[in-house]
Amino acid sequence: MQNTLKIVGIQTDLVWENAQQNISFFEEKINDLERTVDLIVLPEMFTTGFTIHPEKVAEKMNGFSVLWMQKIAKNKQVAICGSLVISDNGAYYNRLIFVHPSGAIETYNKRHSFTLAKEDKVYTSGTKKIIIEYKGWKICPLICYDLRFPVWARNTENYDLLIFMANWPAPRVKAWKTLLKARAIENMSYVIGVNIIGKDANDYAYSGNSLIIDYLGAKISSLKKNKVGIISATLEKNKQDTIRKKLGFLNDMDSFKIDYSK
Repeated sequence: MQNTLKIVGIQTDLVWENAQQNISFFEEKINDLERTVDLIVLPEMFTTGFTIHPEKVAEKMNGFSVLWMQKIAKNKQVAICGSLVISDNGAYYNRLIFVHPSGAIETYNKRHSFTLAKEDKVYTSGTKKIIIEYKGWKICPLICYDLRFPVWARNTENYDLLIFMANWPAPRVKAWKTLLKARAIENMSYVIGVNIIGKDANDYAYSGNSLIIDYLGAKISSLKKNKVGIISATLEKNKQDTIRKKLGFLNDMDSFKIDYSK
């Protein structure tokens, strides 16, 4: 087990529905990172922006973007994750791809479709929460709108790191920052939230405000709004475990079951 985990999130604007240009940008940024990084987190739909026209941009699991992620993971010996528009068995998914340094892939399909933008009309919602085990850490990866639903993020698995990747609009960025902090506090877990900046083709504005928060709700890395850049932190598992044991809050959670069929 590795006590420390060096994580990086990349915040930027996205070229609308242009995978090649977006990937070129991210590759340049990744090439500039220190070699000691363990995990890179990219935004939601990082190759396209938040599109509700998946038929124009959807890729297969053996497509260009997934293969690029595998190349980066293997060449840099780093884990990398981000969500993509994926076509699978006749359906479209907003799918989070987590690639290990070995090239092995784990996936999570966004559970909560953003009905305000009619995401539910074109994308199939996921039904399973996953916990990724990486270097002795348990990681729970979620996507954007999932942030508003604390029951789904509830730390019943004793995970160590909660990931949110997003295209979260600027008018509601106060909720973004507040809810990220709340998820960290209530789950006694490190949280990283990676958002985008700029305007998309629908003229929706995004201000970024990406950040990393510790298990007590303290901000440990952040970016100013509308700025291209990275957030980074070295997380310490022993410190988190010590505080959890000392305070014991997770032991006092109410017990109930979720009906995943709805």
